[in-house]
Amino acid sequence: MKTITSRDNPLYKELKHLATSSQARRKAGRTLLDGVHLSQAWLDMRGAPLQCIVSESALTNPEVADIVMRCENQHAHVTALPDALYNAVSQVEHGVGLMFLIETPSSELPSALTVNAVLLDNVQDPGNVGSILRSAAAAGITQVFCSSGTAFCWSPKVLRAAMGAHFVVDIYENVDLASLIAPSKIAVLATSGYATQRVYDADLRQPVAWIFGHEGQGVADDLLNMATGQVVIPHLGQVESLNVAACAAVCFFEQVRQIQA
Repeated sequence: MKTITSRDNPLYKELKHLATSSQARRKAGRTLLDGVHLSQAWLDMRGAPLQCIVSESALTNPEVADIVMRCENQHAHVTALPDALYNAVSQVEHGVGLMFLIETPSSELPSALTVNAVLLDNVQDPGNVGSILRSAAAAGITQVFCSSGTAFCWSPKVLRAAMGAHFVVDIYENVDLASLIAPSKIAVLATSGYATQRVYDADLRQPVAWIFGHEGQGVADDLLNMATGQVVIPHLGQVESLNVAACAAVCFFEQVRQIQA
């Protein structure tokens, strides 16, 4: 373990840049996982990080100490920071004092949709994107495709909302969704408040690619027209529609219900 005490240290400058700039994270292909839960999930599912960063005071925390030891056993670099420097990097208020620097995973874009998948069309709120990822992972969905206007999946807010779903789902960003839908080998279903078919009446026992759209405008018209079908979630209250993350969860678990019925 080494200790950094200077704000001018190159690694520290990189951490500050990645913590505060989505553009920097995209350009570098790196991001930060903040907290015990995300760090443990990464170790369990993906292995050692590029760097394990820990605040000096956190070294007395048994959970943190265990993760640090696991990193050292896997020959990962471990760096300690004085609390003041660490807190200037961390985006989590009252966090435990542990973060990982990782390379964001990337996979080759498949030529066609063949398994259960999620397509996010300009879903801009990081909390919504993270919640959708978490629900998708819980429902056994393995592929998520994001348009260029969708929130960056490896941002701190999305990571915290997804609670480790990133590490069990293949995420593709800056995808031309229309080009992906055109050769699809499976049904493509878009959610729309104007649809006449209820999601409960659709046959979801086969693989489905779900399209969810912008929080205010919904799925773009061109994608709606390309979809195999459109479905609506009926509701009884006076609100106009469901939150997109709630809508996604209902769709995913209606599919789970039908498959297990």
